[in-house]
Amino acid sequence: MTFWSKKKVLWLLLIAAGLTVGLLAVDRFVQKRGAEYIVTQGSCPNLQAAVVLGAYASPDGWLCPMLADRVTTAVELYKDKRVQKIIMSGDHGRTDYDEVNQMRRYAEKLGVSPEDIFMDHAGFSTFDSLYRARQVFLVDSAVVVTQSYHLPRAVYAARALGIEAAGVSADRQSYAGAWFYSLREIPARLKIFAQIHLLHAKPRFLGEVIPVSGDGRQTMDGL
Repeated sequence: MTFWSKKKVLWLLLIAAGLTVGLLAVDRFVQKRGAEYIVTQGSCPNLQAAVVLGAYASPDGWLCPMLADRVTTAVELYKDKRVQKIIMSGDHGRTDYDEVNQMRRYAEKLGVSPEDIFMDHAGFSTFDSLYRARQVFLVDSAVVVTQSYHLPRAVYAARALGIEAAGVSADRQSYAGAWFYSLREIPARLKIFAQIHLLHAKPRFLGEVIPVSGDGRQTMDGL
């Protein structure tokens, strides 16, 4: 290998090392800033709404354990009067798959008034859910409810998008595949940072404004 070839390889290695350090720094920044606003259920301040981030729900009404725990935690915050409304944000992009109505029904069975449940049918990602919470539902303050591995990214995004946000963990048991979800958060944190600060991305859908201060029944499209 010639001198110039060695020098080129060295420069490439230095660039790769610099990029790696930079990406790790961004990941750590998102994680740390989001974690600063994570609170317990008992210490959660009074906020406008709880934003429940979706996960798998079967057509027969079964919610995966993570999602059932998210909804249950949000309902407890509602009953404790920590929040006035609950936004169920998830995937309802096909007629044969509907997370949000299943989440709503589950919450209603736990005693939440239908008018206090808003459904975000286009919450296809954490970014979409929180962007729409601010721009479609006009949420000023909220507690984001999801599992602890997910909370720093979600709370960071909510605050970066203009919501006075806190986060409450919905961890109520051990979850299968938790290690995988935690590992997946590294690229997910980098992605959401880029979406907000570099790409100035928009969600897949926006739509008409439906203030969370109103009646959630206007977001219903199912029994």
